[in-house]
Amino acid sequence: MTDRRDASIPRRLKQRLLFSRAMTRAAMIAERFWPLVLPLLLIVGLFVSLSWFGVFALMPDGLRTALVAIFGLGALAALWPLRSFRPPSAREIDRRLEAANRLEHNPLRTLADRPSGSQTPFGEALWREHQKRMAASLGRLDAAVPDARIPERDPWGLRAAVALLLFISFAFSFGPLGGRLSDPFRPAAAREAVAPRIDAWVTPPPYTGKAPMFLTADANRGVSAFTVPQDSALSLRVTGGSGEETLSYVPSGSEVQTIEPAKAAEGDEAKTAPVANGVRQFSETLTQDGELVLQSGRQEIGRWAFSVTPDKPPVIRFAGEPKRAVNGTLELQYEIEDDYGAAQAEAGFELTQAPAPDARPLYDAPEMKLNLPRRGSKANAAKTSKDLTEHVWAGSSIRLTLSATDDAGQSADSETVAMVMPERTFTNPLARAVIEHRRLLGLDANARQRVLDLMDAVTLRPEDTFDSPTSYLALMSARSRLRLASSDDQLRDVVSYLWQVALGIEDGNLSDAEQRLRQAQQALQEALRNGASDEEIQKLMQELRQAMNDFLREFAQRNQNQNNARMPQNGQELRQSDLDRMLDQIENLARSGNREQAEDLLAQLQDMMNNLQMAQPQQGQQGQQGEFSQQMNKLGEIMRRQQEMMNETFRLDQMQRGDNGRNEGRMGEEGEEQQGNEGQQGQDGMSPEELAEALRQLQEGQGQLQNDLQQLGKDLEGLGMQPNEGFGQADRSMGQAGESLGEGEGDRAVGHQGRALEALRQGARDMMQQLQAMMGEDGQQGQGGRQQSADRDPLGRPRATQGPDFGDSVKVPDEIDVQRARRILDEIRKRLGDALSPQVERRYLERLLEAR
Repeated sequence: MTDRRDASIPRRLKQRLLFSRAMTRAAMIAERFWPLVLPLLLIVGLFVSLSWFGVFALMPDGLRTALVAIFGLGALAALWPLRSFRPPSAREIDRRLEAANRLEHNPLRTLADRPSGSQTPFGEALWREHQKRMAASLGRLDAAVPDARIPERDPWGLRAAVALLLFISFAFSFGPLGGRLSDPFRPAAAREAVAPRIDAWVTPPPYTGKAPMFLTADANRGVSAFTVPQDSALSLRVTGGSGEETLSYVPSGSEVQTIEPAKAAEGDEAKTAPVANGVRQFSETLTQDGELVLQSGRQEIGRWAFSVTPDKPPVIRFAGEPKRAVNGTLELQYEIEDDYGAAQAEAGFELTQAPAPDARPLYDAPEMKLNLPRRGSKANAAKTSKDLTEHVWAGSSIRLTLSATDDAGQSADSETVAMVMPERTFTNPLARAVIEHRRLLGLDANARQRVLDLMDAVTLRPEDTFDSPTSYLALMSARSRLRLASSDDQLRDVVSYLWQVALGIEDGNLSDAEQRLRQAQQALQEALRNGASDEEIQKLMQELRQAMNDFLREFAQRNQNQNNARMPQNGQELRQSDLDRMLDQIENLARSGNREQAEDLLAQLQDMMNNLQMAQPQQGQQGQQGEFSQQMNKLGEIMRRQQEMMNETFRLDQMQRGDNGRNEGRMGEEGEEQQGNEGQQGQDGMSPEELAEALRQLQEGQGQLQNDLQQLGKDLEGLGMQPNEGFGQADRSMGQAGESLGEGEGDRAVGHQGRALEALRQGARDMMQQLQAMMGEDGQQGQGGRQQSADRDPLGRPRATQGPDFGDSVKVPDEIDVQRARRILDEIRKRLGDALSPQVERRYLERLLEAR
């Protein structure tokens, strides 16, 4: 016999036993309760599934009531087994723990029992030792896992079918035919008839850039007629209707057109049946004015009127005569007009004199895709340049026609212009001979033997014809290739090789440098057009700088011995500093987001390089204007220093005021910590004492600049010129800027410096007009606008030989504008990164970034 009582158990073991017993008790309760309640849950799940499927809503009241009663009786019957439920006892819990952990000799009972009868000291010591061993055998005691043995009670898995049915019915209940949980308890007379839902919208063609219009929206109910582009897609959907809805379109002055509903799936017998689940879908393309009428039987339930805007065909025309650049590039200027913008344009070439009937040309007409005006811009002018000098038609009389096609497939052609296709100028007689050989071969492959004979004649006396053995070996290699060619593809390879031979004879390494320059320009242009990243733009700009430096070096080496070169009468002087400044402007514009302006500036650079010539300045003109040009250069230096001083003042003013920190203060409490960090970061570079010292130095520099301007005015008076009001205004603005700097008001100082710079530019323009009057240049304006163009460099600014850059005609943002643009873009990106920003604001900011 044993007397059950609490035994002395170690503290940690006792806590572990309490937790394991509690978890095992919960598991045993679950496994005993779950089989008893499962039938009730299955009946309830089946009842809910039928309600969501809408079965009760389709039944008559009698059948619905009977089915609800059956489910009620089934639920009561399922509750009857719950009366046999009883919780597990302590002994059952211990036995379950011992069985779950596979413990032998009943260690849990041993820890709770004691021997019966009187005990001797030896017996008690032996019993305590036995309990210790039993406690040590417990080790890690895990709670039992519930085992309701449901598969034995439900071998067919009906519980899974009911669960799946419940999930499907829940999703179905959100549809137009779905039921509600209240349907079993609502009589049929109380159910309200639901009107069909009508959704109608018109989607304009994508190329129009117009948003879809929802005809059934509340905001459009009072619209009498909708104006839509031609070929817009009409869509109308009827949900929950009677199934007898019909849609028709009544064009103005035409017969009624019936619009059939959406077809059934392929292979279905009823191919004209509406879409299943009570939804009828209609679609039509609008091509002319008319009215859309929706009827259900004989009742009209919707009517909409449309005014269709026709899509006009494009118009393309020449904006100027086709021109040949100095390096032979064909330059085309044209205008393209289309209501939504042309999709593509190209130039078509045709030989004026058709080839002989028995001729076998190796090349078709050249292809030249045309650049398109930007969509949405008011300007419809465009320009395209392409080097076609390598084509065998170069130098031939051709007829040129431009064609444009819009997204609707409509095409238009321009007038035809007769011209000679530009060709590259070769000054070397041997190179000209090689070009003539390749031209004969490219125009007629049957002339191969004649070309071989001409090559033999050229190479008959190589010591008298060739200047270097390299040219001789290259031409002999071309002759061997031509003799062994057995197909048109091999003959075309020979034609291409002859072009490389001619370039090597004429230009040496310059042709390779020019090729790399054109590839770099093309890669950068495509990157700007496709929205490449700033890192890729920076990499391509570096490649362009390197290619341009190589080209200019080779170009200068080739022309260094041509001392008889002279600047053309209407030529423009281009210096290395102009190119470097232009490349810097392209990179700054691209980084600030002005990709379109950067692309335009790159196109100007490409035109300049196409028309590049080597020339020497005329010494006579410099002698006549040397003293005045010196003064104008001083004025340009003053303007440059004023611009730099304004940029430095703007930078220091931002550091002093901490604009960046204040802007981020609007981003909430979380942004305040970031504001403090960024504000401290902006001040780390310069302490308040250093800022004050920098402003003081700027004030001294501004005063020195004002003194230099006053001295320049005195020097100009000595030359017989009277300084105008612009210089006086600049002098006053400089003084006011110095006073503002002394008071630490950088913002006001920037404004005075900007007005001083603008006054200097106006003064410079007035001085140029006085110079022209003094030197009698007004009488030379009868030559047209060419002289004015000749006095400006390829960037459109006054040439350095006539004075400095006054910046009055170059529409490029200055440094401060670029900095402000970058600040705006950075602020937009930061606001987009704030998860707490309203959705409307985020969409607006995203549109701002897309519009750039």
